[in-house]
Amino acid sequence: MVWLFDDVSVLLHQGIGLGAFNELPEKKAVHALYECCNSVILARDLARGRPYADHNALYRRADALLFSLSETSIDDILQAYPHVGARPRSTKSAAEHCSVWDERPEVMAELTTVVEDYAERFGYDFVMHVGGLAPDNNAESVIAAVRDRMHHDPETERKIVRNELARINRSRLERMLGPEGGYDNWA
Repeated sequence: MVWLFDDVSVLLHQGIGLGAFNELPEKKAVHALYECCNSVILARDLARGRPYADHNALYRRADALLFSLSETSIDDILQAYPHVGARPRSTKSAAEHCSVWDERPEVMAELTTVVEDYAERFGYDFVMHVGGLAPDNNAESVIAAVRDRMHHDPETERKIVRNELARINRSRLERMLGPEGGYDNWA
């Protein structure tokens, strides 16, 4: 799987500020947005919606577009995500589920087992926004979440997946924009 937050490639447009984002040429804006949402359709439509009056306007539009995508488009987005724990303890991926890690091999083995069971049940990999989880027990928290979500029917789980994708997109968009006005050193 391809990932945008590994040791080689990072979000290129971190902290650019809303003003700079609104002024990017369309192709560069689509590129910046694709880094956040892993969907050309979503990135293109968000870029075409510029200018955004404030951060919240962009976030609301991103959510609305995500929730209007077809299930096939959601499946395409899910294909771009790495497996849970694929980049353990990655500082560049700290807010992503691929960075989930536990020092105890038995916990990591359990994590691997539950996410494999999830994929077998639902037909796609588990995805979860992990920003805000304590790093010292994030693997156990994810295991508990997977187990809880295994009880859902497929329709309910697809709704939860869209919500998790929206949360992940929001955190990535926040990193892309940075604080209101951007950082002084972005050029």
